[in-house]
Amino acid sequence: MADKFDVIVIGAGPGGYVAAIRAAQLGLKTACVEKWLNKEGKVVHGGTCLNVGCIPSKALLEASHKFVEAKHEFGDLGIQTGDVQMDITKMMARKDQIVKNLTGGISGLFKANGVTPIDGTGKVIGSKQVEVTDKDGKAATYDADNIVIAAGSVPVEIPPTPLTEGLIVDSTGALEFDEAPKRLGVIGAGVIGLELGSVWSRLGSDVTVLEALDSFLPMVDKDVAKETQKSLKKQGLDIKLSARVIGSEVKGQEVVVKYSDGNGDQEITFDKLIVCVGRKPYTKGVVADGLGIELDERGFIQVDDQCRTSVPGVYAIGDCVRGLMLAHKASEEGIMVADIIAGHKAEMNYDAIPSVIYTFPEVAWVGLTEQDAKAKGIEVKTGAFPYAASGRAMTNNATEGVAKIVADAETDRVLGMHIVGQHAGELIAQGVIAMEFGSSAEDLALTCYAHPSLSETVHEAALAVEGHAIHMANRKKRK
Repeated sequence: MADKFDVIVIGAGPGGYVAAIRAAQLGLKTACVEKWLNKEGKVVHGGTCLNVGCIPSKALLEASHKFVEAKHEFGDLGIQTGDVQMDITKMMARKDQIVKNLTGGISGLFKANGVTPIDGTGKVIGSKQVEVTDKDGKAATYDADNIVIAAGSVPVEIPPTPLTEGLIVDSTGALEFDEAPKRLGVIGAGVIGLELGSVWSRLGSDVTVLEALDSFLPMVDKDVAKETQKSLKKQGLDIKLSARVIGSEVKGQEVVVKYSDGNGDQEITFDKLIVCVGRKPYTKGVVADGLGIELDERGFIQVDDQCRTSVPGVYAIGDCVRGLMLAHKASEEGIMVADIIAGHKAEMNYDAIPSVIYTFPEVAWVGLTEQDAKAKGIEVKTGAFPYAASGRAMTNNATEGVAKIVADAETDRVLGMHIVGQHAGELIAQGVIAMEFGSSAEDLALTCYAHPSLSETVHEAALAVEGHAIHMANRKKRK
């Protein structure tokens, strides 16, 4: 029998490693189990987000955006660049170095906070026991008063497009291309599909996105989704809605995809195909049978509002439980659970979790869309302000976009904020803070914002809720 811990966390992704660090900070003897192996066969921390998700994709998005700016937009600023070329090998090396720095950083944080890392695959075999099997198949059992399952998620595969090395890939494979494919297909016009599609489009690929749904970004406010679709189309992404993939065939170094739309069955040929149709919880084999930990029909571990499972002392957080599959949601759940285990009172506000799509322009939102609110029977009032009327957006040569606020018509409380535009992912924090503190649109309207700044788009949107925007003509003014 190995050491006994107060807390064992299974998984060192953004939910698990944060939970482990917080628990250790609160004086609990804590261990964190991780099985992720890097290219050198060494266990690394950070999970999907750090290794093959949030971080590497943003490195490619930033590099490809700067490439487009230098090639096509610097001239507008008076900067002469000549023949701009992208060294994809160097871009990939930079991405890998960033990942290496950050995974090493987590290991350093574990050491600094006294978290014991355990390498291997963790499995809950009792209400207070975890079995860990290392990469050589050797198993050890650890006792813990509390267990936190943070096993994460994996990409969904679909029968019509089985993954084929180097030709049909998932999001992980799309981060490893050694050159921009001439014809690139993307299945799924969600967050991951649009981000990866935009990376390779900027680098020269002809990108076609096949989306089975008949609406674009249905989880996003309609005004913002419409603006986003228009912008991505302008950039060259061919987004086909109501296009349901029904089959594929690999022919040499090409992939022929069959799909059906309103005009019947269609065929299209690609050099590479990325399958981005969502993610599913990684829960198979994480819990021994017969323990009483319940899963729903989709494989998610069932938990209450504070992430407790049906077994006392066992918690689950992040992508393997209900809710948005977002790194920051997992991290906050990890902090909440660690606090609860340590005897503190803690809860999460699931109504104020921001979402971001890191295309250019970025898309970000928090809370209810105008459509959601109306569907719930809530009477709303809205205010919007275009980037095109922002002095700072003009100086930045980034005038595409709009900021929109949804407020309760009766109480003026901010119900949602929705932004498409440069740095939307940063600006949305204003909406998150406003909702967290129960702010009204008037609170934002009465706040002094720095000038010139992109934040003023939020200020003007708040003023526009009552028809009082200063730097645009108001459609309707209220007394």
